[in-house]
Amino acid sequence: MTFLAADLNSAGPLITSLTTVGKFISLTSSFATVGFLLAMGFLLLDDAGKLSRSAQALRNSAALTALVWVLGQGLNILTTLANILGTSLSGALDPTSLRSFVSQIDLGKYMFVQLVLALLICTAVSRIRTVAAANALLLLSIVAVIAPIFASHSASSGSHSLAIGSLIVHVVALTFWVGGLIAITVLSATDRAIALPRFSSLSLWAVIAVVVSGSANAWARLNFQSAWSSNYARLVILKVLLTAGLIYLGYLNRKHLSGKWQISLKNLTRLLLIEATIMLITVLIGSRLSNLQPPSRGESAILDPGLAIAGITTPAAPNIWRVLSLYDPDALMIGVLITAVALYIKGVVILSRRGDKWPVGRTVAFALGISVIDYATSGGLGVYAKFSFEYHMIAHMALGMIAPIGIVLGAPITLALRTLPQGRNQEERGVRGTLIALLHSKPAGIVTNPIVILALFDGSLFVLYMTKLFGNMMQSHLGHLVMNVHFLLAGILFFHVIIGIDPNPRKVPHIVRIVILFAAMSIHAFFAIALISTSTVIDQGYFASLQTPWNLDLLADQHAGGSIAWAMGEIPILMALVATFIQWMRDDKRETKRIDRNETRMAAMGEPDELAQYNAYLTSLAAKDAKEK
Repeated sequence: MTFLAADLNSAGPLITSLTTVGKFISLTSSFATVGFLLAMGFLLLDDAGKLSRSAQALRNSAALTALVWVLGQGLNILTTLANILGTSLSGALDPTSLRSFVSQIDLGKYMFVQLVLALLICTAVSRIRTVAAANALLLLSIVAVIAPIFASHSASSGSHSLAIGSLIVHVVALTFWVGGLIAITVLSATDRAIALPRFSSLSLWAVIAVVVSGSANAWARLNFQSAWSSNYARLVILKVLLTAGLIYLGYLNRKHLSGKWQISLKNLTRLLLIEATIMLITVLIGSRLSNLQPPSRGESAILDPGLAIAGITTPAAPNIWRVLSLYDPDALMIGVLITAVALYIKGVVILSRRGDKWPVGRTVAFALGISVIDYATSGGLGVYAKFSFEYHMIAHMALGMIAPIGIVLGAPITLALRTLPQGRNQEERGVRGTLIALLHSKPAGIVTNPIVILALFDGSLFVLYMTKLFGNMMQSHLGHLVMNVHFLLAGILFFHVIIGIDPNPRKVPHIVRIVILFAAMSIHAFFAIALISTSTVIDQGYFASLQTPWNLDLLADQHAGGSIAWAMGEIPILMALVATFIQWMRDDKRETKRIDRNETRMAAMGEPDELAQYNAYLTSLAAKDAKEK
């Protein structure tokens, strides 16, 4: 005991080893927690939306791994702080140092967020009863897993959006792959047979994402000419070889499931155990890599505020060619867009094989919406949006006003409802049933309320730009990401309610839609005028800190952004107003035809039409009143 205490009170190799152990425990337990939640909400059968007995049996396992996650993350925070301070583990337990680390340092903040979320999951998981609750915790656990990435080594590398985004995609895909395998391994033989086909399909997508995102991240962070002799490179090569082995084992499992290759249940279990063991070793290597600074790509030593603050070298003054040709890939957004396009194409292919037709115009509209999103986040517009408020506002309008129209007219929800798989038995709700239940849920009814969508679409403009929030969010990659996601989702929700083709939980009358559009137009114009009238910059010094040589008059740049907000905001709303009038007339025409068909049918049957029935009803009421008098 004395020897152990002495070791713990001395900074050195032991602290480094404990850091690796802490990260390994945290990663493995988080993966297992995600895997159990994935099995509960997606892989196993459900009972009309409620957890089956097999899924309920996993709750205790998930609670246990979440508790280990909390403990591992706590150790991870302490050892990380000890390494930063160059002190012993007991030195990291100093309340003042620990409080400063988790409240003032970005890395400490994100690690503490993960700790709090893991504790919340540990507390809540044993109480869930439905598939929806399991999926909600699954989403929360993914947020917890990726939180520290925003303060990782990638955050300080060149190609900022590519490095961080690719690492997030890599970790999320790896989490589903490793976690799902852990869950499959511990399931009973009967449950495993049910869960394996779905996990096999999911793991294929995860493997592709792991390989592609890992390659992109390595390209963004490493100088390959000088990295091969480093320990970092050796560990990366070993991890690549182990990953290749895992892919081969997954291939063998898929051959077994497809029926092209027969294997006994005992050998299949052995194969899964071997795969899980190799995967845990791979995770351990990844934990070690996270403690090492990767060899630098050798960027120029010339100080570039753009590279240091915005994560990209300051571009030359904008012109048409540069705005159209520059491209700084935001790997996370690209990953989401690729997944959305792949799912959309798969849905269209399923309909085609079934003999059903999907309107080409909807596919084109969806593709245009996706293209606008990519251009506004990774293209030249996204690049210049980081250096100029004027271009930031153009990107904002593209994400919030233009791209959502294409996405909404693409009718992705309708496509999903027509192609998603049904339940695997009569009791299971299935993926399609879960989507239907979500569309009819109370939260869906709330967010599609016209007042709510107006507040999210236009009211959030004042909250963001007329407070310190905008300047604070511009300072970090996470802030950029949150803003872009908010612009996009608020726009999609708004236009879905106003001109959407997809099913809407709330039937909004056309006259109400028109009132909402006029209100949105007025609020947007008022916001733009307020922005044009500002006498001080609102970015809390962000654009000034970039020292962009072609953007020195920041107030003029801000006023130009306000003018663009006015112009680009009015046109899409006017287009939506015209579309709403057209939809209104079409609905009235369909209703008139329906009434005519009904009257024709009643006349053919010798029954009076609706007007005659109503007149007869009024006559009977008059006769009744006369008798009473």
